[in-house]
Amino acid sequence: MIEFGVYRLWISSLFVLYLCCISYAFDPPDVYLIDCGSSSDTQVGKIRTFVSDKSSTRYLSASEEILASTNASFITSGGDSDLYRTARIFRGSSNYKFSITQSGRLWIRLYFYPFVYQNYDMKSANFTVSTHENVLLGNFSPKNATVKEFSVVVSSGDLTVQFTPANNSFAYVNAVEVVSVPDTLIADDANLVSPKGAYQGLTSQAMETVARVNMGGPLVTYVNDTLWRTWLPDSSFLKEPNLAKSVVKVASVRYPESGPTQDTAPQTVYGSCTRMNSEGDPNSNFNVTWEFPVDPDFQYFVRFHFCDIVSTSANQLVFSIYADSWDVYKDLELSSKVFGNNLATPYFMDYVIPSTNNNILKISIGPSPSSLDPNAILNGLEIMKIENSVGSLSSAISSRPPIPSSDSKSNVGMIAGVSIGVLLVVVMVGILFCLYRRRKQEQLGHSKTWIPISLGGGTSRTMGSKYSNATTATIDSKLSYRIPFASVQEATNNFDESRVIGIGGFGKVYKGVLSDGTKVACKRGNPRSQQGLAEFQTEIEMLSQFRHRHLVSLIGYCDEKNEMILVYEYMENGTLKSHLYGSDLPSMSWKQRLEICIGSARGLHYLHTGYAKAVIHRDVKSANILLNENFLAKVADFGLSKTGPELDQTHVSTAVKGSFGYLDPEYFRRQQLTEKSDVYSFGVVLFEVLCARPVIDPTLPRDKVNLAEWAMKWQKKGQLEQIIDPSLAGKIRPDSLRKYAETAEKCLADYGVDRPSMGDVLWNLEYTLQLQETVIQSDPDENSTNRIGELSPQVSDFTHADAGSSNVQVEMSNLEDLSGVSMSRVFSQLVKSEGR
Repeated sequence: MIEFGVYRLWISSLFVLYLCCISYAFDPPDVYLIDCGSSSDTQVGKIRTFVSDKSSTRYLSASEEILASTNASFITSGGDSDLYRTARIFRGSSNYKFSITQSGRLWIRLYFYPFVYQNYDMKSANFTVSTHENVLLGNFSPKNATVKEFSVVVSSGDLTVQFTPANNSFAYVNAVEVVSVPDTLIADDANLVSPKGAYQGLTSQAMETVARVNMGGPLVTYVNDTLWRTWLPDSSFLKEPNLAKSVVKVASVRYPESGPTQDTAPQTVYGSCTRMNSEGDPNSNFNVTWEFPVDPDFQYFVRFHFCDIVSTSANQLVFSIYADSWDVYKDLELSSKVFGNNLATPYFMDYVIPSTNNNILKISIGPSPSSLDPNAILNGLEIMKIENSVGSLSSAISSRPPIPSSDSKSNVGMIAGVSIGVLLVVVMVGILFCLYRRRKQEQLGHSKTWIPISLGGGTSRTMGSKYSNATTATIDSKLSYRIPFASVQEATNNFDESRVIGIGGFGKVYKGVLSDGTKVACKRGNPRSQQGLAEFQTEIEMLSQFRHRHLVSLIGYCDEKNEMILVYEYMENGTLKSHLYGSDLPSMSWKQRLEICIGSARGLHYLHTGYAKAVIHRDVKSANILLNENFLAKVADFGLSKTGPELDQTHVSTAVKGSFGYLDPEYFRRQQLTEKSDVYSFGVVLFEVLCARPVIDPTLPRDKVNLAEWAMKWQKKGQLEQIIDPSLAGKIRPDSLRKYAETAEKCLADYGVDRPSMGDVLWNLEYTLQLQETVIQSDPDENSTNRIGELSPQVSDFTHADAGSSNVQVEMSNLEDLSGVSMSRVFSQLVKSEGR
């Protein structure tokens, strides 16, 4: 058993861990929290707010409305006990329909607590819960307070959760939770226990959580888990508790730079373990076993969490893992699995266990004959049931009940006549009101064209000429950027779905044309997501101050009618990412890629140096580099941007935000943001451009999953040409490739002080292009910063002008005339949904 003193140690670390969880928390693009039957919103802890039933009726299609409540003074001891005081009862087939902005995996958590309300004894309820693709619960009749957690995959569109009562019964639910899951949490492949081999296809399969256990530690709730999961103590699952001993060393856990994160499992889980109670007996030879109730005839996804907090040196701990009668892993030497043989480093392994006829799944750990000190540990365990061949997670139901359309209602025939009559009256009144309102607006002189930007001095004129290379302006008021909602409606044909060109965490993006013929991209915030206000404000604050050839321009914004709409110039050729991989677009030449990298570097260099205080982009990635009709690169998406440090400071202290795979490890570790964080992200982009593959690809072997690590490994071998995009093979001059690789390598230095500035990166890339196009008779290994002065005059002049006053205009023979630059193309994560 865990000593009282151990609990005190754990409690003393709780507040620090809570802050860590907040700092590194995944920001889900889709969140729906509903307290069913409640007349007011319910605050659960300080993290989550479940909206009232009244506020959520727009998601609901119910045959009959019955809101139940209980006055019981005590229901459960958990922090979510208030959710069990009310419920919604369904007499007929009913469903919740949620709009999903980003495809991928979602948690569905359903809360049940049976109580008696009027004539409804909820312990007698019998019902089925399903989605369009899966049966979640079949012939379900909860007898106690319980939370059922499922993980389903939604490719696009909506998620419908249907409740279908059995004959002569009813259904109910106390609360519903639908939340996005990080794409990287569950990879597509795992190890198959029997027969031994690889298992693939997990990313498309629904699962139900059977057990999530914190070995050797206390209960972990949503407060200390970035994904709002619950981890139960393992004491109730131990077969022979006297053979086990608990160890807690939370403060010793150190997450690796790549691999498990707080999203994988919280530090509280990795910082505690159950070990063999074998101290003092070198001949100990027994297993520690846990037993879990399962449904037979289903496969199970099992994730083992390890963190060696018991050893005093590497290679000391060797043990074996078993599932029922199968050998899962023989002679596991834990320290050899983590980078640098570091102790107290989290590590996990995924396995799929085949179906059996047993109702109990046994998980065991035991000593290895090769170990001098017999011991074995387990820190955490997750067991999830995998859907069967017909998409069901319930053995009681082999097919999904039909889900009616959202328009279907009972007793349609009886009310059809009355409804049509009322509808006609409402339509006539609405038409008359609209005509009156439109006439009134015309009389007031309301215009459907937006007001030009106002500069200092009060003179009204357009901010930032489309013909200038870069301009910084002072705004009298951001009101001058406001575009009437009617104008946006007109530009997008009333937000016609056929004009949707992308969906992101903020909302949908529509292609539009303003009344003056300017093509625009209108990013409309999704009011249901309850997200994006901070990014909306930041985007306006940042882009209203800048105009630069290589930054996507903000045309305006709309905040009427509780809308959050951002209007950008439209970029004909979409994202850089779409031209590198994942689409059927033709491959770009090396010169074309270098010019895009140079353009992006110019935009970032201007952000860092072209204003009174540096601006740090904080989300540099290939999906945020857009290309116009001439493949001119422009940096986009400034929703996470941050003003740089003051003159007497070296960094900005802020919570970690960005995109996985591009994130500066020093920023991640220390939460100290500098311009060098952008430089690191841009270095990842450089390798992405060269290798034409995703920066994180969980389908590849472990050593290839992270592009930055993989490319750096080959770069240090001096064999980077082995992994470049095959379409570039034989088309890059060796000197050009060498200088490009050196530049990317310097960008990825572990510490920011060792990385070049974005200006230095720009010079090096220009030199790389020169090496590709001409043969320079000099040592190709010479540092490019020593060669810049010898480059062609037009390149040298341009970069000096760009780094100096933003109002200087430069004629360049090797670039198209700036007068041809269009101010009407697209902005950020438009082609595909990109999670942050």
